[in-house]
Amino acid sequence: MLPRGLLKEYSKSLAILLHALDIAAITAAGLAAFYYRFGNLDLPSRYLDALGIAALFTLWVFSFFHVYESIRAKSFWEHVGTLIRAVLVVLMLLAGLAFLTESGEYFSRSWFISWAVLSVTLLLIFRCSLLTLLRMMRSHRWNERRVIIIGAGELGVALAESLQQALWTGFRILAIFDDNVSEKPVLICGIPVRLTPDDLSSYLLQLEETIDEIWIAMPLSAEERVKQLLHKVRHHTVSVRFVLDTFGLGLFNHSVSNLAGFSALNLNSSPMVGVNRWLKACEDRLFAGIILVVISPLFLLIALLVKLTSKGPVFFKQLRHGWDGHIIKIYKFRTMFAHQEALGQVTQAKTNDGRVTKLGKFLRKTSLDELPQFINVLQGRMSIVGPRPHALSHNEFYKDSIKAYMQRHKVKPGITGWAQVNGWRGETETLDKMEKRVGYDLFYIDHWSLAFDCKIILLTFVHGFLDKNAY
Repeated sequence: MLPRGLLKEYSKSLAILLHALDIAAITAAGLAAFYYRFGNLDLPSRYLDALGIAALFTLWVFSFFHVYESIRAKSFWEHVGTLIRAVLVVLMLLAGLAFLTESGEYFSRSWFISWAVLSVTLLLIFRCSLLTLLRMMRSHRWNERRVIIIGAGELGVALAESLQQALWTGFRILAIFDDNVSEKPVLICGIPVRLTPDDLSSYLLQLEETIDEIWIAMPLSAEERVKQLLHKVRHHTVSVRFVLDTFGLGLFNHSVSNLAGFSALNLNSSPMVGVNRWLKACEDRLFAGIILVVISPLFLLIALLVKLTSKGPVFFKQLRHGWDGHIIKIYKFRTMFAHQEALGQVTQAKTNDGRVTKLGKFLRKTSLDELPQFINVLQGRMSIVGPRPHALSHNEFYKDSIKAYMQRHKVKPGITGWAQVNGWRGETETLDKMEKRVGYDLFYIDHWSLAFDCKIILLTFVHGFLDKNAY
């Protein structure tokens, strides 16, 4: 039988092995692709250089995406998704380097595509096999980490329930300690609840099984008690984690960052930083440019029809809030007869609204009136996917009525969004409807990824253009 602490004991060596295996997989994929394309393995020096650069990019990018960090607390698909994003970034960097150095013409495009496909395939096969093996080992209590939780309150219970439903992660909770056991159940999720030992250090020494980690699940107000516990275990090498009691704080896209050596909890932040911001910008410009070229005949036809069927400009221009609340100007095809509203007032379109032209009804129903916003995307004001921009007056009204309403502006507004493909578009005549839409917008921001964007774009093509709520 394998020792229970085998992987933990050799974790650094295994991490180096993982780095080497990833590089080997990418190199093997490049060699296989070359053989498939040219029928031999006599690689010219430029191809060998490309494989070497790819290896360096792999080490840097995979580390940046935390691919080699412990996957014990991550889901299977979360890890696979991170791996795919990292591989795509490596391939984009290689393509960008070839473009900047004007060396792309010296490489076979079919070789590069085959290399990319084989690299992704080999890495996924390897990682899926590794993850499956680790899950099997941990389900048999090999390479497990033994944990005690201090705090049997709401946070401790939630923590225990979550871990008991994901035993494959390898964490095994031996006990839950609390200072007031008389008010707590005897068992929580089958785990015994005990009084916190006065001499926690002696307790750890007397245990037959070594404790790997202590998780303190106490409220933020228990600062002094936490300091006492840390003092009691100061002579032990056991890992201690302070699980933040964030219930009721309404955290949004939260994370922990380092500020000049101090750990800081980001209560709400934008996911569009660093590489994410660059990837999102590339996605937007690429899709917007392609779409505008493809739809240019339709775009010109609609513009001509708008001009011929009613008096007024072709485009409807309106100020909206963009990223970080900055004011931006967005474009739509005009769908209403030219009219003037009171200063600062914006009246939403309603069913059988007399202000909407016949052509405008069709454009609204099919969302074709939104096509000029692809110009906004190229300008950098909007994204393909994101929360729909609301009128300034609506933001002023709802920001005090709906919790976290203005957090929608943590990203650029989009032409389509998670709320729209789930049916929350059109008029929001009640506060409840707007709350539902905002809820979907915040979910999108909190779970943003390129894969999520692609899913929304596909759903938009499937059922997002025609909607009963659009008028």
